[in-house]
Amino acid sequence: MKFTESPVIQLTIANNKQLSLQQDNASLHVGTTVWPCSLVLSKFADRWAPPQPNPNASINPYTDLLNFRNKRAIELGAGCGAAGMAFYLLGLNDIVLTDIAPVMTALKHNLKRNKQVLKKTLKTSVLYWNNDDQIRSLNPPFDIVIATDVVYIEESVCQLVGAMEKLVSDDGVVLLGYQVRSPEADKLFWELCGEVFGIEKVPHGHLHLDYAYEETDVYILRKKKKIHCKS
Repeated sequence: MKFTESPVIQLTIANNKQLSLQQDNASLHVGTTVWPCSLVLSKFADRWAPPQPNPNASINPYTDLLNFRNKRAIELGAGCGAAGMAFYLLGLNDIVLTDIAPVMTALKHNLKRNKQVLKKTLKTSVLYWNNDDQIRSLNPPFDIVIATDVVYIEESVCQLVGAMEKLVSDDGVVLLGYQVRSPEADKLFWELCGEVFGIEKVPHGHLHLDYAYEETDVYILRKKKKIHCKS
């Protein structure tokens, strides 16, 4: 999916529930645009999130991953809120959507715009990835951290990986929608991620057929187990 100037993006999720996402491509902040990876990750989850009960659990490789019962989640760089709202509709009921202060207007506008579909106003919080006080105020750890199209500036990569490490629980997961935006940021991101997380790339054939764009990927990141040596 290429960049689109359409002012409204429609996303069908969770048995034909329709999200309507308004974007502002003329804004100075990239967070006011609906980026492709948020749609790709959302539709990947939509394809595999198990119903309850799930008679096909044995043939669904993501049954455990996408079973959201009693899970806490947070979205980093939520932007217009596409992924956070989609995951909420798929059953991830305890979720907080975060972004920097200048993007909050666009995020809250879209949450209000979709309140009839969501049936409630989702939680939001201002979060700068290098602000430890803001991170602590969110009461981590979280079972699931969602992030899409967040790697595009080399200077913010270390802050992003650090925030993910602090926010996700030791047995939790980071669900990452990813597209290379900057070769320098891409190289540094995977170097730092490799120090903290085990990295699993979702096979392209497992993405939703209509949202399996060649240039976008979904990754599952899990914290590496720490080795405790006896003294």
